[in-house]
Amino acid sequence: MTTPTREQCLALDRTDPLGSRRAAFRLPEGLIYLDGNSLGALTVGAERSVAQAVGVQWGVDLIRSWNVHGWIDYPATLGERVGRLIGAAPGETLVCDSTSVDLFKLAAAASLARGDRTKIVTEAGNFPTDLYILQGLSKLSPQIEVLAVPRERIHEVIDSDTFLVVLTHVHYRTAQMYDLAEMSTRAHAMGARILWDLSHSVGAVPVDLRATEADFAIGCTYKYLNGGPGSPGFLYVRRELQEGLMPVLSGWLGDARPFEFLDDYVPAPGVDRHRCGTPPVLAFAALDGALQAFDGVDMAEVRRKSVQLSELFIELVEALPGAKALSLASPRDPARRGSHVSFAHADGYPLMQRLIARGVVGDFRAPDLLRFGFTPLYLRFVDVWDAVRILGEELAAVPEAPSQGVVRSKVT
Repeated sequence: MTTPTREQCLALDRTDPLGSRRAAFRLPEGLIYLDGNSLGALTVGAERSVAQAVGVQWGVDLIRSWNVHGWIDYPATLGERVGRLIGAAPGETLVCDSTSVDLFKLAAAASLARGDRTKIVTEAGNFPTDLYILQGLSKLSPQIEVLAVPRERIHEVIDSDTFLVVLTHVHYRTAQMYDLAEMSTRAHAMGARILWDLSHSVGAVPVDLRATEADFAIGCTYKYLNGGPGSPGFLYVRRELQEGLMPVLSGWLGDARPFEFLDDYVPAPGVDRHRCGTPPVLAFAALDGALQAFDGVDMAEVRRKSVQLSELFIELVEALPGAKALSLASPRDPARRGSHVSFAHADGYPLMQRLIARGVVGDFRAPDLLRFGFTPLYLRFVDVWDAVRILGEELAAVPEAPSQGVVRSKVT
C-alpha cells in the first residue's frame, strides 16, 4: 500500500465540509499549528468581541454594561452555549472560575453529601492539578481518602466506601479515552457519584452527559474552544442533583439575593449557587466571540474529521524512513483516542524544539512524548502531510546537540 500523496490531501481539503471554518481563525501564514489541544488559536470573533467590550462597553457605557450588555449574566449565557457541546440540558452548566477551582467546588460539595463514605477514586497519572486539588481537599477533611490507582484498577477499587469518582475523559498525555457511559454505570452501581474532566474533550469529541448519566463535569475553554490563554473554566451539575448540592465556596453571586447584600448566605436555585465572585468580563468576552466558530457546527462532523486527521498523521509518520525512532504512545484504535496523538522519542524535547523552529508547533510532555493536536475547525489535511514531511527531515538530520535532560513545559 502507498501512503497518501500531498495532492490527495489537497483534494480532501477541497471537499472538507468544515474547510470554510478556517476563515474564522487568525493563523500566522506558513505556521502549522498542532497545539490547539493546549492553547487554541485566536478567532476573529474573539478579537472583535474583546475590542467591543473594551472600546464601547467599558469605554463608553461603563458600569451600565453589567445590565445593558449582560455582563452579569455571562456565566449562565456562556454556560448554555458550552452546555450544548457536552450534551447538557438548559440550566446545568456554568462558565466560571478556573478548571481547578471548579473541581474543588464540586468535589467539596460532593464531600458534604457523602454520608458515611470516605473515599475518592481517581487515576494515577491523571493531570496533576486534578490530583493536587483532591489531595488538598483531603487535608481539609482528614476522614477523606484519595485513592489514585492505574487505569486498569479503577473498576476494582470503586466500592461501597466510595462517594466520588474523578476521571479525565481524554487523557492529557496519551489521548486514551474512557467510555463515559460504562464508567458512569460502574460508579452508580456502587452508589458513588462520578465527575468528569472534559478539558481535552469539549469542542473536539462529541460528549452527551445527560445520555451517559454523568453527575458532574468540569473543563477548560482555552483548548479546542479557543477562549484564549487562561480563559475561564466551566462546571456541570446534573439537574436532579442541584438542590441537594451545597457549595463550600459560597460567594456573593451564588446567593439567592446577591444585590440585597445580606450577611447570611442563602444558596441560589439550581446551578447558579456555584457562582462565586465577579466574572472577569474581558476573558468572558473573548470566549463569547470564540464560541461563534461553533455556531451551526455538527460535532459528529468534527469528530469524523478529527479521526481522519489523526489516522492520516499516524499512517504518514509510521511510513517515514526514521519511524523506528518513534513509538506510538496513543491508542491505535481511533474509537479509544481523543483528538491528539503522542509519539515517544528518546530525544523528544530537542526534536520538538527543532520542529517548532521550522514552523510545526506541537508540544512535549516529560519524559519523552511528542504531542500533536488535531483541531478540526482550522487544521487542513495538507497541513498534516507537510508537518510529517518536516518531521521526517528532522529525524534524518544529525541532532544539533545531545539531550540535556528533561525540560518541562508549563502549559497543558
